[in-house]
Amino acid sequence: MLFEEVINLNMKDADVIYYPRFFNNEISDFYFKTLLTTLEWQHDTITLFGKTHLQPRLTALYANNKHLYTYSNITMHPKAFTKDLLQIKEAVNKEANTNFTSCLANLYRNGNDSNGWHADNEKELGEKPIIASVTFGAERIFHFKHKYIPTLKTKLILKHGSLLIMKGSTQKYWLHQLPKTKKKVGERINLTFRIIA
Repeated sequence: MLFEEVINLNMKDADVIYYPRFFNNEISDFYFKTLLTTLEWQHDTITLFGKTHLQPRLTALYANNKHLYTYSNITMHPKAFTKDLLQIKEAVNKEANTNFTSCLANLYRNGNDSNGWHADNEKELGEKPIIASVTFGAERIFHFKHKYIPTLKTKLILKHGSLLIMKGSTQKYWLHQLPKTKKKVGERINLTFRIIA
């Protein structure tokens, strides 16, 4: 692990820490290539405001249990953790001082793939969920905005090999998104570790 830099985002009503280089480039390159081909990616349809369309990204759910995960009317059935996901989870567990049970993986294929404004506040995640987000592949800009104070916004670049930890009241008071970009960007894998009760 490389901890040259640990950034506390100092956001009101939130507890967010960012490690730009949690995994070094060589390890990150290895995981990116491996996960791209070994994870069982699926392309779900999503219904928003009465309209059904394909999700603008691919997803996969892995866990050490059989607990389903439901969001935006999609119910996902977990597969058993792969060896690589377990190695990554172990490193993240240690840093976050927790024991994650599940990993929702996202594959953003290009700048058209995105994830709209949301909070990870599903009831199975508990009242003050801890979410650890690992990025491999292309850098993307990640946005935050406060639910009740419109002037409170922030954004950061999620780098190859980075780790973002959101805990405490973050999901209660803040929304986050990964917007589309017109820039030519490559594929990005995002692993979001969580505890699903």
